[in-house]
Amino acid sequence: MPNNETPLSPKSRDGFELFLISLIILFMELAAIRWFPAHVLYLTFFTNVVLLASFLGMSVGCLAASRRRNYLRWTPLLLVIALAAAHAVEISSGSFMKFVDVGNQASPQQVYFGTEYHSQDLSHYAIPIEALCGFFFIVIALAFLGPGQELGRALKRWPNRVQAYTLNIGGSIVGIALFGLCSWLEIPAYWWFFLGAVGLGYFYFISSRSSFPRRQFGWGSALVGLLMVVVWLAAFTPIHDQHPDQRETQEFWSPYYRIDFKQADLSLSVNLIYHQQMVSRNENFPAYAVPHLLNRDAGRPPFADVLIIGAGSGNDVSRAVQWNAKHVDAVEIDPAIYRLGRAFHPDRPYQDERVQIYLDDGRNFLRSSDRKYDLIVYALVDSLVLHSGYSNIRLESFLFTQQAFADVRRHLKPNGTFVIYNYFRQGWLAARLQKSLDDVFGAGNSLVLTLPYRTTIEPEKATFGDFTIFFAGATSALRDAFALRPDYWLRDDEAPGPSSPNGFQQQPGADALHIAEQTAGRDPASPSQWHHFGLAKVLPVEGGLRTPTDDWPFLYLRKPMIPTLSWRGILIMGGLGMLLILVFMPRRKTRAAHAAERDVLPVRFLSPLNVQFFFLGAGFMLVETKAVVTMALLFGSTWVVNSVVFLAVLMMILLANFWALRVRLERLWPYYAGLFATLALNAMVPLNFFLGMNRSIQVPGACLLVFAPIIFAGVVFAATFKRTRHPDLAFGVNIAGAMVGGLAEYSSMLLGFQYVALVAILFYALSAVGLRNADEVLDAGSSGSIVGEA
Repeated sequence: MPNNETPLSPKSRDGFELFLISLIILFMELAAIRWFPAHVLYLTFFTNVVLLASFLGMSVGCLAASRRRNYLRWTPLLLVIALAAAHAVEISSGSFMKFVDVGNQASPQQVYFGTEYHSQDLSHYAIPIEALCGFFFIVIALAFLGPGQELGRALKRWPNRVQAYTLNIGGSIVGIALFGLCSWLEIPAYWWFFLGAVGLGYFYFISSRSSFPRRQFGWGSALVGLLMVVVWLAAFTPIHDQHPDQRETQEFWSPYYRIDFKQADLSLSVNLIYHQQMVSRNENFPAYAVPHLLNRDAGRPPFADVLIIGAGSGNDVSRAVQWNAKHVDAVEIDPAIYRLGRAFHPDRPYQDERVQIYLDDGRNFLRSSDRKYDLIVYALVDSLVLHSGYSNIRLESFLFTQQAFADVRRHLKPNGTFVIYNYFRQGWLAARLQKSLDDVFGAGNSLVLTLPYRTTIEPEKATFGDFTIFFAGATSALRDAFALRPDYWLRDDEAPGPSSPNGFQQQPGADALHIAEQTAGRDPASPSQWHHFGLAKVLPVEGGLRTPTDDWPFLYLRKPMIPTLSWRGILIMGGLGMLLILVFMPRRKTRAAHAAERDVLPVRFLSPLNVQFFFLGAGFMLVETKAVVTMALLFGSTWVVNSVVFLAVLMMILLANFWALRVRLERLWPYYAGLFATLALNAMVPLNFFLGMNRSIQVPGACLLVFAPIIFAGVVFAATFKRTRHPDLAFGVNIAGAMVGGLAEYSSMLLGFQYVALVAILFYALSAVGLRNADEVLDAGSSGSIVGEA
């Protein structure tokens, strides 16, 4: 046996390599989705740029499977370029942000966290954020070109198309499970890329089909060196010029974020955005104590049972314990942030025996618990991260819908209070929240105040530095207290606590009062500093605002629309994708050209069969997106739920493949009919239909509704793929369609997620256009063949 041969039989080797390259692609796709937005903040402003870039690379790679040139050799270099560029953007982010225009955040159609604190002089020089997005989109796509080509070649080598597709799905399932294990163990990111490099190394140095010149020491050394650089770049932590103490930063990778923790000031940043700081109750920071102070000074008893959603590192838990709560349920979705708070918070709130921690999604906790509370707090609930690479929702999106507020109301005792606070950035966002609260708790029920004090909140003005607090529920006592004394005064030179004097009754002297009023409630010079606040009036938005619902959970989107920034991103990604596909399109030789080796014509990309494959991919992407969103609503927006849904989708495809292998499928129209019927049912049944049901009904009912279309679509694809003469081309076209489906997901911002199923129906109807002519096209290989280019 030659040295470069494996001990496997040729057929077993072909199956193993198809399985392995499928595993590597899926694993590296998930790694890229996690790593790049954690280093390039701007990529988070486009829902699925990394996902679609990887899809494009795989698609083009499959289309290039017949080419003699091996693009896999360029993958390490392209990964080095992509990772190095991401670090360059991160290192220069402090100055770079001043020149980047992110959807006009002074008056935005959609709020993007992490951009609002930078004043930009865009009249001199502005870099459209979508241009930066386009750069990373094309580089990441090119990095996946080589693995995609290897996948296309592996599919061609396996004679039974459905078996080949089954091996592909099996490798993808293992790839998801492996990355899920990495997330559960919270291993550093460089291990992700190390595992990917090891997998690629097989095709460079072990595979008998490798076209790399192993005897040329230089090639092997260069590849090993580049793979080592990839792993080093994944592990590299840049030192920012604006943070001279950056060397003291510890980096963690939770299942959701890249977390940078500075023990010196106990601050946490997630995905490059400052997120929170552990503040002791002995420090003079009043915000976390305000609900307790106002409750006491309005003449109400202390909150006995407290629920804190978004407990984070423990600041709100510390205040609840300080104010003698008898029981505190603390809900935090991120286990790494909780562990940091438990280990480093100076008040040690999580060690208190009255505190019970739940590592769960807040909405899921509200649905699974029946306990009643005197106080429920949304504690700075802003995840700053998308729920997944498939949809526009954030981790907290389902916490701010009308149905979520109704869940909160159900958990309040008769005299219970609901408090929301955060830096909400825009006046219209505050108006939307107040309207949502009043719709659920009663007209005029909610109260709003800001720190520093504003008498009015105007919808058309930004409120970047305002800490806005909303009260709902039992608010009559607090409203009466402010009616009696409109101003509530606090001293800045002492920490607010149970022993602090009544803020309605104390008042600074005349001189300090004058200075405080002249400085918007603050006296920076007096040794006895005072600040005050009162109720703010939120002015209504002209024309009204749509309030978020479980079907349209877009709190940060001003109105149902696809924002202009998103449109520009769609056009750039779509244009670059079409360009790459045209460049790498296979060529077809006519019969005469077979003899003359000329007259090479482009393959008919829009032939009936390719139309079917293309729109099957587009429709399937939307069906998968709706499955992810529905299950997040029903069972929680956690990474575990995401992983289970992705695995379940692939398992449904496996079932469809087994059906296609065992059953002779002469007609596809019954499966199309089942597909359209189940999609129509998904469009009619609200996303929250199964909420509150018994688990014995909820789980099977939701799974049947969500996954039934996947079964029918899987059978249609497997039956068509089974007979194709060019599986590499078919698979590439299908993945290109999935990319279009990913771009079409932006329609959810206009239609809502329930009606995304209608867009999927449209795509599947277009896929049926080529069904009648499929046999003719499948046999067209007799008059021409797909050939590669040098």
